[in-house]
Amino acid sequence: MPWSTLIVDDEPLAREGLRLLLAEDPDFAPVAEARDGREAVAALAAAPPDLVFLDVQMPEMDGFAVVRAVGVDRMPAVVFVTAHDRFALHAFEINAIDYVLKPVTRDRFAQALARAKARLAARSIGDARPILGLLEMLAARGRHVKRLAVRSAGKTTFLDVDDIDWIEAAENYVQLHVGKASHLLHVTMNALEKSLDPATFVRIHRSTIVRIARIAELVSAQHGEHVIVLHGGTRLRSGRSYADRLKALAANPF
Repeated sequence: MPWSTLIVDDEPLAREGLRLLLAEDPDFAPVAEARDGREAVAALAAAPPDLVFLDVQMPEMDGFAVVRAVGVDRMPAVVFVTAHDRFALHAFEINAIDYVLKPVTRDRFAQALARAKARLAARSIGDARPILGLLEMLAARGRHVKRLAVRSAGKTTFLDVDDIDWIEAAENYVQLHVGKASHLLHVTMNALEKSLDPATFVRIHRSTIVRIARIAELVSAQHGEHVIVLHGGTRLRSGRSYADRLKALAANPF
């Protein structure tokens, strides 16, 4: 069965352009359209499609307001359409498949559609590709992630990275420790490390990253290793190959 699609944009020419591009792909059914955010919310409530192309900037009710009105966990797969890439981080925070910049080119649209097909075929909440895409994008641009979206038990929790105490590897996931709580995120340690601000976080072991402000003590151990004591008493052990990072931190803790 072809996938159903909803295009949401207040510009008629923008809707027409996306509709013509989608019509070239037999995997998608005829497209429904909404002219503004309110129509989009009504359409999503009446007959949720498989995929939504959602304009970010619309009068009165923008694309993110549509998501809030419907609920992140009830939204279909989303590709955001925007004239400004500053919205990219927010788009990925709510687990968007992709975002495309206006004017939408055929090649860029094909790339977004390929990602959409992969997600729709997988039908997996635990799919790591959206967050990996965000982290790779931020690393390539020399930017750092500020928030992370963690999905569990049918809900999405938004975490400010500055609230994270430390991070540990957990097979194909990382475990984010925030006070007494912990959250699993489906991403690799290497990908996450590249997107974190090195002035805020330091990797002390191949399986451990620590927020620098949470370090209370560095205790020397054998073979160039250290015991890192966090505020609150958590004790972590560094790896030998990360000794230089800790020496640099001790020499310049600010």
